[in-house]
Amino acid sequence: MGKTTKKSARKFASSGQLKKTIESRRKHQQAKKKIQSRRGAKGKGKEREIANDNDATSEEEDVEEPNKKDKSRVKSVDDFLGAKFMEDGDEEDGEEDDEQPDSEENGNEESIADDQSFASIDDLEDEGTAHVAELSKLAEKDPEFYKYLQENDKELLEFDPNQSDEDEDEDEQIDQDGDTDMDAESTPILTNEILQKWKKALLEHRSLRALRRLLIAFRSAAHMNEEDQVLAWSIDSSMMYRKLITTTLRFTPIVLEHHLPYKILPNGKFKPPAQSPKQRTIQKLVLSYFNNIIHLIPQLTDNEMIQLSLTESAKILPYTITSRKSVKAYLKRCLELWSTAEDSVRIAAFLAIRKLASSHDDTILDIVLKSAYLELVRSSKSTSVHKLPSINLMKNSASELFCMDHATAYQHAFGYVRQLAIHLRNSMKTKTKEAYKLVYNWQYVHSVDFWSLVLARACSLETQVERGQESELKPLIYPLVQVSLGAIKLVSNARSFPFHLHIIRSMLHLSRHTKTFIPLSSYIVPIITSALALKKPKSSTLRPFDFDSNIRAPSQYLKTRVYIDGLVEESTFVLAECIAFPEVIVPVVVTLRKALKSARSASQGALGKEIGMVKGLVERAEESAKWIEQERKGVGFAPGETAEVERWESALKVDESPLAKYVKVQQKARAKRKSLVDKAAKGEDEILDD
Repeated sequence: MGKTTKKSARKFASSGQLKKTIESRRKHQQAKKKIQSRRGAKGKGKEREIANDNDATSEEEDVEEPNKKDKSRVKSVDDFLGAKFMEDGDEEDGEEDDEQPDSEENGNEESIADDQSFASIDDLEDEGTAHVAELSKLAEKDPEFYKYLQENDKELLEFDPNQSDEDEDEDEQIDQDGDTDMDAESTPILTNEILQKWKKALLEHRSLRALRRLLIAFRSAAHMNEEDQVLAWSIDSSMMYRKLITTTLRFTPIVLEHHLPYKILPNGKFKPPAQSPKQRTIQKLVLSYFNNIIHLIPQLTDNEMIQLSLTESAKILPYTITSRKSVKAYLKRCLELWSTAEDSVRIAAFLAIRKLASSHDDTILDIVLKSAYLELVRSSKSTSVHKLPSINLMKNSASELFCMDHATAYQHAFGYVRQLAIHLRNSMKTKTKEAYKLVYNWQYVHSVDFWSLVLARACSLETQVERGQESELKPLIYPLVQVSLGAIKLVSNARSFPFHLHIIRSMLHLSRHTKTFIPLSSYIVPIITSALALKKPKSSTLRPFDFDSNIRAPSQYLKTRVYIDGLVEESTFVLAECIAFPEVIVPVVVTLRKALKSARSASQGALGKEIGMVKGLVERAEESAKWIEQERKGVGFAPGETAEVERWESALKVDESPLAKYVKVQQKARAKRKSLVDKAAKGEDEILDD
């Protein structure tokens, strides 16, 4: 019997590539003969050495050229802070694609018919017959080891590569039918029976051959609405389309993990599978499938399908992490969904982004952090009542990304906090309306709040205990506080008070979690005193001013009762959370009592409600100061003994102080009022009480 050719060889010949390869080799041989005929017998060896040296030097130059390009692309800090990462992405893609041969091979696969693509995958399963032949010879070569296998590992000796031959023969018959149909200019229709056969082979045998056919059909589904594409399968129903997409997404990670397991390091990061001929062959198939998912996601309209595609595609990231072009395209898709989709899809997109950031390659984390922050800044350009919850979700989730690696996050945080300082400095120098807009905008507010969240999470006591050391981000607390307080001082008029309160809330959150004292009371008290200094507020029919979704008060709200009422309420609530030490209360109480005295005489009862709120805060603050002094009487250590101070503070029940009880009551009242407003906005029958 003659030697049988492999299936991949037959498909390679039928695709027409064999003829082209033979012709190119003949031309190469003819050119080589002409060169050798010109050389003498002695010159051959020397010229070969020279050629080898030239090849080596050319390879070294090829290696050095990208490094030169990278050095030329290193920008100054100002250029780096210009937020042009996404715009420069196309150029970087072009340079990095030259280093990724897999993506080029993927492009060549597009020119071959789908049913002939990645035929070398089938040869991986043909290796089973050679394995059986080796086992049969083992009894003669090493009988002792063969006996050991019989006693301890019978499954290996009973290995049967032909147990799924019937299914494969049927699949080959399907492929042949598809070939004849394609020759007749008609694409075969994918049926449920064919899909079930592939599914059975994947479940029972983890068949790579079935996976290849399934992924070819998946490509047909991803490109079915495009005219220029030559597809291997036709899908005639929406039910079949959904089954194919769901089956491919769910079973592909299972088969890949069976054949190419990847490592998860103790720190939670993953490493791609080790290099091997099998890995290189399968990676081409996986990259093609990954690019098809990226192409498919924008076409999906069902949130469940989008969520499934994000969840399952994240599982194959260890196999595609080497292709930077594909990774950036996937990250861009996830960021779009993270910033615009519904909450369930946004969370799934964030989990996929976090999985990508868990790569062992630090450059991938750099790309993720830059892209996530810039997408957050773009999305926060305009803020409304309806958009604010989604922006808060983005800030909280992005802060988790920056806390994955504190050392890497420090480089980005330092640059972006410096950018805020540069904007503030330019505004202070120029002092024009256009210059003030660089600071007094929603992007600046959300950036300050975001970095407050990052530093509060990274530098909290819980994180410090968990890591066993201080965070690398802790030195950024001081510059962020200075930038924030400088922004408050920039403009101090009644219309900018909502902006001040937003910045103060961010600083209060940072102070509470990092146990860092920030003198915020000196910035809140002027807001209260300016409101009490108004003699007779104007009555108006305007709706209550929403301080959460506004950073600048419209001119019609100025000097109106509704604005003054909301301003005093917000300021007293924030001030109640700022006061900590009895020593700090003294200047606050003195200033507020003086403002109350002048307000009573000047307003003649017009500010009764506002005076009552401020008076209640002053009384609770004085009671809390006495309560803390009473608790301090039993202390027998000096303030310099930090360990003893921390132990005493942890044992102190701060929630029982009069000021803490006052804050709790205010929080409950505000939460109740907010729920009533939300119900009224939805059209439910609720009456809003004063």
